[in-house]
Amino acid sequence: MEVIKTDIEGAVIIEPRVFRDSRGYFFESFSQKEFEQKVRKVNFVQDNESCSSYGVMRGLHFQAPPHSQSKLVRCVRGRVLDVALDIRRGSPTYGRHVAVELSEENHRQFFVPRGFAHGFSVLSETAVFQYKCDNYYCPSSEGGISITDSSLGIDWMLPVSDAILSEKDGRHPQFADFVSPFDYSDDLYPEFI
Repeated sequence: MEVIKTDIEGAVIIEPRVFRDSRGYFFESFSQKEFEQKVRKVNFVQDNESCSSYGVMRGLHFQAPPHSQSKLVRCVRGRVLDVALDIRRGSPTYGRHVAVELSEENHRQFFVPRGFAHGFSVLSETAVFQYKCDNYYCPSSEGGISITDSSLGIDWMLPVSDAILSEKDGRHPQFADFVSPFDYSDDLYPEFI
């Protein structure tokens, strides 16, 4: 696998080595050993999958400490624009985001570290989205930022005014009204010391 660094430290794009022939293709979608050598030590404990139609926007979600999560995300059918927003107070990239297109054609994955809010928009007729998490879901720790907040400067590659949001995602605060539970100086991975 090739690891592509982004403008924000820790958030990386992963491109697998795909072997194609007349039968189709094969690639290794995850190797614990290689991931830890090239990205960071991690222990994924939960896999999730969603299916969404064109225009659906999910996010921008996070879980607050001590239940914060890193995610390794990919789109196995269709196409999405995936975004990680740095919400670590004091970070040199606080409030900045990384956006990457993930699709069944490019097989790319995106590692979203703890201390980031995450979301995506569906750019194809339907999209099946899968992600690994390094902490279990904890409803009392979930939070979010409005995915339609124009002050974030995110080009979602679709008309945000027509976005299909869940009721919960529609209630998330604007970034200007958001108080982050993450601090850049915090050790967000204490179990790996």
